[in-house]
Amino acid sequence: MSFEALGLHASLVKAVAAAGYTKPTPVQEQAIPAGIAGRDLLVSSQTGSGKTAAFMLPSLHKLAGAEPTQATRTPAQQAQSARARGERVRFTPAQPKMLVLTPTRELALQVTTATEQYTTDMRRIRAVSILGGMPYPKQMQLLSKNPEILVATPGRLIDHMESGKINFSELEILVLDEADRMLDMGFIEDIEKIVAATPATRQTMLFSATLDGVVGNMARRITKDPQTIQIMSATNRHENIVQKVHFVDDLSHKNRLLDHLLRDESLDQAVVFTATKRDADMIADRLNIAGFAAAALHGDMHQGARNRTLDSMRRGQVRVLVATDVAARGIDVPTITHVVNYDLPKFPEDYVHRIGRTGRAGRNGLAISLVNHAEGMNVKRIERFTKQLIPVDVVEGFEPKRAAPTRSASRPGWKPGDGRSAKPGQRSFSKPGYGAPREGGYGDRAPREGSYARPADTRPAESRYADRGPREGYAPREGAPRTSYGDRPQREGGYRSAAPREGAPSGAPREGGYRGNRPEGARREGGYAKSAHPRSADGARRTFGDY
Repeated sequence: MSFEALGLHASLVKAVAAAGYTKPTPVQEQAIPAGIAGRDLLVSSQTGSGKTAAFMLPSLHKLAGAEPTQATRTPAQQAQSARARGERVRFTPAQPKMLVLTPTRELALQVTTATEQYTTDMRRIRAVSILGGMPYPKQMQLLSKNPEILVATPGRLIDHMESGKINFSELEILVLDEADRMLDMGFIEDIEKIVAATPATRQTMLFSATLDGVVGNMARRITKDPQTIQIMSATNRHENIVQKVHFVDDLSHKNRLLDHLLRDESLDQAVVFTATKRDADMIADRLNIAGFAAAALHGDMHQGARNRTLDSMRRGQVRVLVATDVAARGIDVPTITHVVNYDLPKFPEDYVHRIGRTGRAGRNGLAISLVNHAEGMNVKRIERFTKQLIPVDVVEGFEPKRAAPTRSASRPGWKPGDGRSAKPGQRSFSKPGYGAPREGGYGDRAPREGSYARPADTRPAESRYADRGPREGYAPREGAPRTSYGDRPQREGGYRSAAPREGAPSGAPREGGYRGNRPEGARREGGYAKSAHPRSADGARRTFGDY
């Protein structure tokens, strides 16, 4: 199927052809026609599958077909007219037609760049980015042009909404890109506030790695009769990316191995992921001293510095980018061939998005994780999430002192992600490290020689315990056997008796009990009764309120 067959505007078909798109990806084939029809969409697809074009192309098609409003002037034109009349210039809020929310600045800039590419022949449509870290005067200048498309991160957008710089009364399309990531970053309250400020007649498109849990609950609240599109599940992700684990002994071993891996002749560009911003700066400095063209990218950098670093990466001036997870989503550089996890991510979902920086749009890639021996459990969590066994590799001359943990992929009958468990018939995903189920389960195995296992009893169940006598050292209880709680004989010295106590009327408390007719102020010997309290004239005990 071609883009023209999807029903796109002629200018958009020309733009995607100029961008090198030959045919739509699976997510685009389903999302573009539904988006053109005006349906709300809930889309789950893998990283690098063309999601930006999947929501931007149908939206641009809708905006291209809209009739231009001649009477409406931009805020800049209104300000110029006010100055000519000698009036005080007041800022007029921007009224965008489309809003795209993204979790990170890098992803917002990527969406804006792609939109500018798609609108090469659409002069009436402008797209701007409103991001944290960008100077306010620059953003005010962009908003003064009243752009049709606004791409923003939630935090900075809320600032402009509260100051009256943006009005969503004319909004037609709302897109939430990487919705699961925005919720992970704590933007759920901001998102709900933004959605509440938009018209109920809008078209909503939500893109996320998962559509269940908190994301699913929010999606049901903000959409109307959505069409759900799930292109590829987590179990089938990144077949074109070779994944490896290298175990390391210590930090020195890890640094020497990283230096060796980055000198691979097949490496074009690489991204090295670290857990902290400080490590990103330190490793980038160390790699530059070692002769690599390296640069750091993390959240503490000014937005201008981050943009320059990414531009240098795209131009090929930076060969190794050392980044924190802020760069795991939003970096789209086709020439990235290697991804190295210097530190494993906290969550398995972040691992998927990290390695997705390579192997973009069907290309091949290599993802390597440098793992300390104590982090083996984290590797297993990732394997359970991706339902793929990550093979352990060893580089000659950089072998770890400790042997790598034994893996079970070689056991007969086991393969990653085949859904089998240790017991036949049990429906669960295979856990890495477990082999094929034992034929016949666990019930047919014989006891080990010399063990404490009890030999099997082949007698019928009804006669199995018939001849069992009392255990040695235990005498049977005197009296009739207990048949039920109601007719059992009273134990001597028991707690209660069915018969009245001797010398007391039926139901009377025992002598010295907790209630009864003991003398006023008397105290049970050794008990916990309160000391005597004076009573009022009518004989009633005084309460706490009387004191």
